[in-house]
Amino acid sequence: MTRYLLRRVIGLVLTLLAASLVVFLVLDVLPGDPASLMLGTAARPDTLAALRHQIGLDQPAALRYALWVAGMAHGDFGVSYTYGVPVDRLIGARVMVSLPLALMAIALSTLIAIPVGVTTAARRGRPLDAGLMGVAQLGVAVPNFWLGLLFILLFSVRLGWLPAGGFAGWDQGVVAGLRSLLLPALALALPQAAILARITRAALLETLDQDYMRTALAKGVTGAGALWRHALPNALIPVVTVLGLQFGFLLAGTIIIENVFALPGLGRLIFQAVAQRDLIVVQDLVVLLAGSVIVVNFLVDLAYFWLDPRLTRDAAR
Repeated sequence: MTRYLLRRVIGLVLTLLAASLVVFLVLDVLPGDPASLMLGTAARPDTLAALRHQIGLDQPAALRYALWVAGMAHGDFGVSYTYGVPVDRLIGARVMVSLPLALMAIALSTLIAIPVGVTTAARRGRPLDAGLMGVAQLGVAVPNFWLGLLFILLFSVRLGWLPAGGFAGWDQGVVAGLRSLLLPALALALPQAAILARITRAALLETLDQDYMRTALAKGVTGAGALWRHALPNALIPVVTVLGLQFGFLLAGTIIIENVFALPGLGRLIFQAVAQRDLIVVQDLVVLLAGSVIVVNFLVDLAYFWLDPRLTRDAAR
């Protein structure tokens, strides 16, 4: 077990380094002058030279990469060209919006998908199964930004229940902050819940056909008890796998959703950084988002051992 964890941690570190190297090569080493891109083609030569010196472009690429990675390891993400403040300060302010938004979306997606998947698996072939899976198929096809616009029209413009956009701030209270995030979290969660519900149903149907399930029913275990106590725990591995993959989709979705709802989060920050050609912020944020996905999938791998004890025995052997 310890040897397996050590291998996974080494793999995590190497994957993070590989992701940072790819981002660095794409944004810093490929043909083109980052300083000219940031300042525009009409910039004066002395201004370009000053910016190149300020962001270290006059140093060798290998040294720039090493300094950049070492700085991030110590929490130094550089200084934003547009805002003139350390990037870590920008990230610290924006992550207090994006992280709760992503966690709310994951929680809502799971709370919706698991009961729907269990219900449809228990009633496979019946009208309720067909109806819920039809709705789930529609949810897979609908983009989250379109759902967000519909939610604004319905719950904000017509009913007036929730704010149409903006973020109240956590200093206004937890309830006010959660009300600001509820509609964007729903817009992110529903398409992912549709996917997760279908995966849950498929995994449960496969588990319900196993011999040990028929044995449990033959021994007098009720259908509901066998479904929740035996089938669902054994069907959770593909569900957890999809949850880990969905985290990456949620992070990508926040770039659009945060602009639809005018939320001051990481997604809106990276959109503004691209529009303002602030490559330092773009480079740091892309690595941060990629690293978040890598770490979440690492945690999913560790969760397999808790869900399936057979993996612990295999790792020990």
